[in-house]
Amino acid sequence: MQPGTIYLDGNSLGLLSRDAEETVRAALDQWKRLAIQGWSTGDPPWGRLDTELGRQLAPLVGAEADEVVATASITVNLHNLVATFYRPEGRRRRIIANALDFPSDIHALVGQIALHGGVPQQDLVRVASRDGRTIDEDDVIAAMTDEVALVVLPSVLYRSGQLLDMARLTAAANERGIPIGWDCAHSAGAIPHEFDAWGVDFAVWCNYKYLNAGPGSIGALYVNRRHFGRAPGLPGWWGVALPERFEMRHEHKPAGGADAWQVSTIPVLSAAPLLGSLRIIAEAGIDRIRARSLALTDYLIEQVESQGLLAAPYQYAIGTPREHARRGGHVAVEHEQAAAIMRALERRGVIPDFRPPNVIRLAPIALYTSYADLWDTVEHLKQVIDHDEHHAQVEQAPSLIMPR
Repeated sequence: MQPGTIYLDGNSLGLLSRDAEETVRAALDQWKRLAIQGWSTGDPPWGRLDTELGRQLAPLVGAEADEVVATASITVNLHNLVATFYRPEGRRRRIIANALDFPSDIHALVGQIALHGGVPQQDLVRVASRDGRTIDEDDVIAAMTDEVALVVLPSVLYRSGQLLDMARLTAAANERGIPIGWDCAHSAGAIPHEFDAWGVDFAVWCNYKYLNAGPGSIGALYVNRRHFGRAPGLPGWWGVALPERFEMRHEHKPAGGADAWQVSTIPVLSAAPLLGSLRIIAEAGIDRIRARSLALTDYLIEQVESQGLLAAPYQYAIGTPREHARRGGHVAVEHEQAAAIMRALERRGVIPDFRPPNVIRLAPIALYTSYADLWDTVEHLKQVIDHDEHHAQVEQAPSLIMPR
């Protein structure tokens, strides 16, 4: 990043830390020095890197060490777990999602329904939004009928930043005997979770946002221990326990924990940055990270309001819930010319992101965003309108939109 840049896109891609850079260099050095022996003598041995990372991730989501593993990417992991837990039978064929889901989740669910011989137009229930920004938990619970075989929901809606009541929705699914899984792409590393205490069946997340593990870094998954021993939906050789993995049998013998849901060999170089970034997360503490995140987003919302940006001539709107219990880690600032305004902000050295049709997402990251950054950002939002910069020649959408 250029000096003086205000980076507010950490909910798409977290910044590189010195710790992550160090662990990448260490992995490269081990590859150079050890070659194939890195799988058994690396630090940590590459063959156990997946479970070591799972051990370090587990406290962030309220899980035991063997319930979490770092593996694959988020949509691959979602496919695997839906293939495991979606068992349509008789009238129970439907999957509950929501109308504001990230597209990749919907693509995966549609694909899984089709693989089971279902009709996605009938069997995928997308709970509607009442306001176009948020999902009402009452509506989700009302959709949990005896025709539902699975519930898959995001912890935080990717556009508005609404944090769903995960404990309440999980309890409602459990009461009805419906497995429930969570996509925690926009909460892992930013919000403490209690998967075990809540009774979550499974969860997936990426590590390149709030966990700052780099572009396209390895993902992670959680499986509640009550499901250990269940056959993975997409078995692969890396899901076999060590040392049996290298006995090369055609019979699939799953590992004993969440590591059974691995498919392919761990990509060491894309996993290495997570080792470094997790050091920082552990030192800061997830509870303190959440407290500072809320304070930063409070301040940003207050400045937008107090500086008059919700009124003419600015006409911005806040699309994110004000209540702490309903707010994730970013603030959705809405404007009818959001794409053009984002371009103008980029020219001014402010890096947010855009989600069609009208959302500028501003993500103050607890580990590296300052209050001064947010004060300056609000000033830029004002000046873009004051100087009519958003009417400059721009493309209809940014040239680069980061994942999720």
